[in-house]
Amino acid sequence: MTPHTSPSHPKRPWRAAAAAGALLTFLALAGYAVLSTKKRGRPAPAAQAPEQVSATGRLEKSGVVVEFSVVQPGLPGTEQRPLMEGDHAEVRFRMTDATSGLPLRGLSPSAWMDLGQVLSGKVERKHECKERVALYLEGLVGIRPLIDLNSYYLLVMNQDASISVIDPLVGMTGKTSLYATVVLDRPGADWVKSRDGRKLFVSMPRAGKVAVVDTEVFRVSARVEAGEEPTRVALQPDGRYLWVGDGPGAKAGSGVTVIDTESLEPVARIPTGRGHHELAFTPDDRFAFVSNREEGTVSVIDIAKLEKVKDLRTGPLPISVAFSPLAGALYVADGREGTLVAIDGERLEERARLTARPGLGPMRFTQDGRWGLVVNPSEHTVSVIDAASHRLAHTLSVGGQPYQVGFTRAFAYVRLLDSERVEMINLSTLGGGAKPTMQGFGAGASAPRLAGELSLADSISQAATEAAVFVVNPAENTTYFYMEGMNAPMGSFGNYGHNARAVSVVDRSLKEVEPGVYSTRVRVPVAGRYDVAFLLDSPRVLHCFSVEAKENPAQKQARSALELEYLDFPARLTAGEEPRLRFKLREPDTHAPVAGLGDVTVLTYAAPGRLRAEVAAREVEDGVYEARPTLASAGAYYLYVSVPSRKVGYGGLPYRTLWVAGTAKNEP
Repeated sequence: MTPHTSPSHPKRPWRAAAAAGALLTFLALAGYAVLSTKKRGRPAPAAQAPEQVSATGRLEKSGVVVEFSVVQPGLPGTEQRPLMEGDHAEVRFRMTDATSGLPLRGLSPSAWMDLGQVLSGKVERKHECKERVALYLEGLVGIRPLIDLNSYYLLVMNQDASISVIDPLVGMTGKTSLYATVVLDRPGADWVKSRDGRKLFVSMPRAGKVAVVDTEVFRVSARVEAGEEPTRVALQPDGRYLWVGDGPGAKAGSGVTVIDTESLEPVARIPTGRGHHELAFTPDDRFAFVSNREEGTVSVIDIAKLEKVKDLRTGPLPISVAFSPLAGALYVADGREGTLVAIDGERLEERARLTARPGLGPMRFTQDGRWGLVVNPSEHTVSVIDAASHRLAHTLSVGGQPYQVGFTRAFAYVRLLDSERVEMINLSTLGGGAKPTMQGFGAGASAPRLAGELSLADSISQAATEAAVFVVNPAENTTYFYMEGMNAPMGSFGNYGHNARAVSVVDRSLKEVEPGVYSTRVRVPVAGRYDVAFLLDSPRVLHCFSVEAKENPAQKQARSALELEYLDFPARLTAGEEPRLRFKLREPDTHAPVAGLGDVTVLTYAAPGRLRAEVAAREVEDGVYEARPTLASAGAYYLYVSVPSRKVGYGGLPYRTLWVAGTAKNEP
């Protein structure tokens, strides 16, 4: 790989506090008001019921035994029943050597689930198993299985109130890749996934809430009150509580809100101190650490009691915190003094104090907890902490102003504010006598700072594979896919008119969960008999198993989706006019027009989130509704339809884009 040779960038002699503030404005969001503190003990975990096996199959071929099963989690107090539509289940493949019976480890099987025959009796054109797999592998738009057990989705947080969901497996073929759009109440600031990946928690400072996104269907399933301006979000290690920190503008009583991830209810409000809050936890879920930037303290919270037990003074400007499980210590980076303080995770006392340079910013530890990397934008450096010895192992110069750090197993990725380059630090070369190996690649052609306001959430995310990352360039609204070992990104994804700010990945692919056992979780979308196509490249094994899902009476009663057809929308509108925009609503089963709906509303907003407005739509013919939104200025607009009486919110139906041209007096 070609080493990093980007041109040097002139340093700017900023004061330390200014560097920590001006360059990290994406961390400085406003705060919110005080709620009363609730003291609750942690509820005992529910008793586990036996698993229910819904389907099995066995194949022996080419010296490999493949045992297939579909397993439903058992629920206490419930009788066993067959697999039904809407159920969550685990698809497992156990692979062993046919001769020795030993598990086959480190393989990369592929699998797909598709309807072979629906229960209504309607039979689609049948394909043999080999033909189906061949079609799936082509990645063509419109030829996809109902459930792809190898899939993962790229989530892009936008500057407006939306999240773009991109299917990169289709996108790599050069075809369309936008899979869905999640509509939020207000723009997101930070996000974190639940441990099983089925929920995505998104803080919305301007809404005073945390949105809960169901990643099975990519829709907002709940909204949780979290104060006036909830900002930083973090999940404690066991996944039980979501911690939400206030922004820097909160008044007296600023602190954190604690939300139960199962009930989706706030369980505590804990004041800690003024200023933006960063969050960290001990691996055993004993303590939570909350930095209070304006107070110059870090608060220690007993998680079992949900009470603050201590305030630690580590320096005047605690800019970031991170816990190293290897060292059993919390590290606090101070932006004003340039110090790195290690706090013992049990005694809650200072264990070591390291001296770097003023202007420190975000800090992250590697996956094994050995190396901590903290950026210094004003000095154009990255300091490397050796958690095994509590010492500064390296101070590395980079070709710009670093502001974010991400990791794979082999590399640290450092994002630069004033350059399109992404610096890569080879983790295997840290700690030796020689200078660590560094290289890099260009994620586009524009510096991120040209986008203006940046995101608190990460602009770098590891892909579903270990040796690849996605990198958002917010100045170009493009996400780049980079695979380790290459000199440049292998592909890129546009963002369909939205301004991209952060990136994450929802992984649904098969993983080895124990020796020789590969599994993933699925949600069965509809009733029917499914063919489960299984493929192993080496040795070559191709087979189709079968599983049946029954109709779910409760699911059928709850189903309320509609079909939406936009009618004769003008290709180009003029700013200031109130166009008559018509659309038809139909029943999903019979396709009959749905008349008499009195609560159809239309949401419009201009990219990247301006001029948000809602208008009521009136019925002009049977099942045909008309809305007349005011499109005040030129630009690209998004239009969404909601029908609360049918439990269809914004994002539950296809959206439409509108192009509005300027008048002679109001050009774009």
